[in-house]
Amino acid sequence: MGPDRILDPLNPAQRQAASAVRGPVAILAGAGTGKTTTITHRIAYQVATGAFDARTILAVTFTEKAANELKARLSRLGVDGVEARTFHAAALSQLSRLWTAHAGSPLPELLDTKAPLIASLANALPPPHRFLPRSELAGEIEWAKNRMVTPSAYLEVLRVEGHEPPMPAELMHRVFDGYERRKSRTGRIDFEDLLGHAVRLFDEHPDAAAEVRARFHAFTVDEYQDVNPLQQALLDRWLGDRDEICVVGDDYQTIYGFTGASPEHLLGFPTRYPDATIVRLEENYRSSPQILAVANALTPKLGGFEKSLRPTRPDGPSPTARALPDAAAEVTEVVEGCRSLHREGIAWDALAILVRINARTEPFEEALAAVGIPYQVRDGSFLRRPGPRATLSRLRRAQAAGSVADAVRAVTDALGYDPDNAPDIDEEITRQADLGRLRQLAVEHDDAHGDGATVGGFVEELTHRFATDRQGRGVQLMTYHRAKGLEFDGVFLPRLLDGELPYRSRRSEADPDEERRLLYVGITRARTHLSLSWPREPRTQPSPFLEELGVRREAPAASASRPRVATPAGGPTFERLKAWRRDRARADGVPAYVVFHDATLAAIAELAPGDLAGLATVSGVGPAKLERYGDEVLAVVLKGP
Repeated sequence: MGPDRILDPLNPAQRQAASAVRGPVAILAGAGTGKTTTITHRIAYQVATGAFDARTILAVTFTEKAANELKARLSRLGVDGVEARTFHAAALSQLSRLWTAHAGSPLPELLDTKAPLIASLANALPPPHRFLPRSELAGEIEWAKNRMVTPSAYLEVLRVEGHEPPMPAELMHRVFDGYERRKSRTGRIDFEDLLGHAVRLFDEHPDAAAEVRARFHAFTVDEYQDVNPLQQALLDRWLGDRDEICVVGDDYQTIYGFTGASPEHLLGFPTRYPDATIVRLEENYRSSPQILAVANALTPKLGGFEKSLRPTRPDGPSPTARALPDAAAEVTEVVEGCRSLHREGIAWDALAILVRINARTEPFEEALAAVGIPYQVRDGSFLRRPGPRATLSRLRRAQAAGSVADAVRAVTDALGYDPDNAPDIDEEITRQADLGRLRQLAVEHDDAHGDGATVGGFVEELTHRFATDRQGRGVQLMTYHRAKGLEFDGVFLPRLLDGELPYRSRRSEADPDEERRLLYVGITRARTHLSLSWPREPRTQPSPFLEELGVRREAPAASASRPRVATPAGGPTFERLKAWRRDRARADGVPAYVVFHDATLAAIAELAPGDLAGLATVSGVGPAKLERYGDEVLAVVLKGP
């Protein structure tokens, strides 16, 4: 393909970036502005104009999927031979060719996972720390190694940077140091060592560095805002004293600080290269003007390089922002919103519900399953997460005596359930919440089934209660972090609460700047429909980010909302409703929760509606349930005390 044809499909800013064939170049690519298109056309233009031979270009991406996509697009443009790899894949390729020849020893064996070496170290920890997910300990080790921090310097770096490890610092240091010693003793390296060994090889053996520099003359680095110090160190060795580098990124989307990533490398690029070409991509091809207006409202406080996304798509519906009476009402609102958009013709898997941590998917999973809406959980559905998975495995083997609740309490206690624990790490917060939810579900199961409750029946009910993909791929539930790089026709952002976004645990709080960027990422995932919501919860305020979006955070007026209803301990109407629910559930062959939750029955008992219109105002009574159960419920209520 000729050079001019390569540039033809591009807008003016993309064309400017693509035609800058010599470095240094920084492409500041806002969300949905076609960054992959731009960098593939730039590389193709470098080759077509003779600036560089394809075989001398190294394009670095953050995932194998992105590398394969880049190569496929280049091939469609008539360019083959460009090496597109992740940092780790590139380092492994170079070490495999150069290490033995220059270092004089075989390259150590690469670990597939850190878990085997960490496991015995973790098992020796005192409770409750021994129950921490091994992935959290591995993540902390990776945080240190990505910052080029050794075990000997670890405690001092924690003190200087104020970083909170997943357990007391001395214990984490013991695990980190033990892990490194065992790895060295067994002659193995991990993925971070790939980069570290490559840096060491090029520093200690200039001939090895010279071979790489002779092989690659130009570099393109995608998602540069997510580069950590170790990756930057390797990039520096590849470059040497040259400046043929093109970086692509968006500092507004730097959300992986827990890996050691920082936007500072991108933000500092013009200082490091004063003569760099800086191009801003601001024409957005993903979202409607209405959604971009919401996203742009956050930009004054996002800092960094100023960018304002400009729409290219036609108008769409206005995004909604709603305060709901309680958490149950919010779940119902989101589920009904998914159903409404699906009726308009939007595929289930083109809808997404984004949450801050995995623990928040459980009520949506349950509610979607209850009404037969298929769903998928990108970060691990409730029953597949560590706490529930381990609990169900033990319950299946247990010869339990007593109630189901007793059996579940015993198992979850053995797994380290501690309601007074105040973990700071997302996985342990999720695990503790999941264990607590299982205990609550066991009590509900005993209440619903009485003497007929069994552990086997409980396990079977759970598998139906949280069944996924029964009707094919469905509504996507995931964290904001997992949603990065994806897009959907409709996006729901629930639980916009202070303490949830920005996130805060009892002992620490997340960086508010990064949390604001998380919200920006969430908003910019939406193409056409965007819904923001938050429940009224005791001692909890709406997210302060809502005010930055121009959304009033006051609670809804009494006439526009229903008061929060606490489930009563008893009461004749409530007890009659529970008895009716039990009988109706048995007749229909479904768990009691499918009919109504306790909170819904409590709200009905308190309101005591006299007609279907009144019943319809109760949170948890949607159109389908009103039609199916409405007359029976009113008959129970109208019996009187």
